[in-house]
Amino acid sequence: MDEESGDRWVVDIALQPPSIDDNTSDSGRLEKALAPELKTDSIAMDLKLLKLLPERLRKWDYACRCIVFRDHGKWRLIDVLDPEGGDCAAGMAVDLGTTRVVLRLVDLATGRTLSEFAFDNPQDEAGPDILARLHYAEKREGRQHLQELITGGINRAVGDVCAKAGISSEQVYLMAVAGNTAMTHLFMGLPPQWLIREPYIPAVNSPGAVRADELGINISFCARVFVFPNAGSYFGGDLISGAYYAGFHENDEVAVLVDVGTNAEVLLGNRQWLVACAGAAGPALEGGVSEIGMTAGPGVIDSVRIDPESREVSVHTIDDMPARGICGSGMIDLAAQLFLAGMVDIRGRFVPEVCGDRLKEIDGMHHFIVVFGRDSAEGNDLTISQADLDSLIRSKAAMYTILETITGYVGISFEDISAFYVGGTFGSFINPRSAISIGMLPDLPEEVFHPLGNSSVKGAARLLSSRQAAEDIESIRGRITYLELNVNQDFMNRFSAARFLPHTDAARFPTVAGAVK
Repeated sequence: MDEESGDRWVVDIALQPPSIDDNTSDSGRLEKALAPELKTDSIAMDLKLLKLLPERLRKWDYACRCIVFRDHGKWRLIDVLDPEGGDCAAGMAVDLGTTRVVLRLVDLATGRTLSEFAFDNPQDEAGPDILARLHYAEKREGRQHLQELITGGINRAVGDVCAKAGISSEQVYLMAVAGNTAMTHLFMGLPPQWLIREPYIPAVNSPGAVRADELGINISFCARVFVFPNAGSYFGGDLISGAYYAGFHENDEVAVLVDVGTNAEVLLGNRQWLVACAGAAGPALEGGVSEIGMTAGPGVIDSVRIDPESREVSVHTIDDMPARGICGSGMIDLAAQLFLAGMVDIRGRFVPEVCGDRLKEIDGMHHFIVVFGRDSAEGNDLTISQADLDSLIRSKAAMYTILETITGYVGISFEDISAFYVGGTFGSFINPRSAISIGMLPDLPEEVFHPLGNSSVKGAARLLSSRQAAEDIESIRGRITYLELNVNQDFMNRFSAARFLPHTDAARFPTVAGAVK
């Protein structure tokens, strides 16, 4: 997905020096030379840059390396550099997550990744969930505090990631930030209260490129921060960044993008049309409901296998550390393996005579021992309860129903989908066969499914490598039709049918039926 070098934000220019016969201003001379390269009639420049331009051009014999950017159809000259200096001109891609913030440093001239860094979002000081933060930000001082927390965290991380790459933060000229609508508002210090009040209106849908110093971001003196657009309160810039990375602006064939976080967000379509929706399917699928559920990390179970004959359970943990919990992909694997081994029935209920000594009762509820205490990190049995499994089944039913509803809305079947992209950490670890086995994803050939990893930061990094990017991203946002599920009766009817393993209609999952013990 790399762009051609001629499509970068870095342009080398050689100018004709001024003379008695050509007394064009320095900025006008530079603009005139750049215009044909950028195919534009107008290039804006900040006053801060204009103050430095005359001395720099004369020092470099009227040659320079230009850092440019375009959004909303308008070009801007960010800075001019010594063409012989050899200094790196960098951009910073940021995935602005509610829980975790990921940064990727990119060489603007080559598109090459220089370094990466991640940190926990410091806004959890005001609340771990987005709703608590939005309420906290309703007052001006709360909003300012949350903005200072996130910009302070980003500034520290920028310093760290730049030091790791051997450059200064002043060499970062562009930043691309992709986050959900609420996180974008809190990052920019925008009033967020109308996001959570009917009719749920954002302050802005397409913020575009904002001066870094206006946001409190400490990078180059004229740097711009491109904030990815959203398509309303529930479909944010992180999803649009993922759609851009997956190529929804250029693909003719119909594809689906699924990203599971607090909610499950789905985008369906191609370069001609797009339909999006979101639903509350996320927490259990992220491993966030079970007592032993946690996000992916060292010692967290990410896959499970159960021998169909002996019913012996084997688990794999990230970094092969002793087990301390289980993430969403591990939960899906576990549910699939339990079902295929006959240890739970089609309702998702444990079958005591098959589970044997792995099933115990705690406070009147069945718990299945995934890892015995002797093998766990803390020395305690790692168990999931019947309530945990019920929650997972509701979440998988919601996920499948979202997909069924959105395809039905546009009048296509699952078989019409050429590519099924799964984003986020969830997508990095998920086993499509397990997800199909429990009826979370449609029964399609496994080669149709493509894990994207962190498609949000990857889309932001791709923007830093392409002059066409901002226009392509806005074209994606402009084509999205949002389907509201909260008032969709068809969704509720389909949801009830999907609350079984894999579904009440077994014919929808032909490859699963023959695999059940």
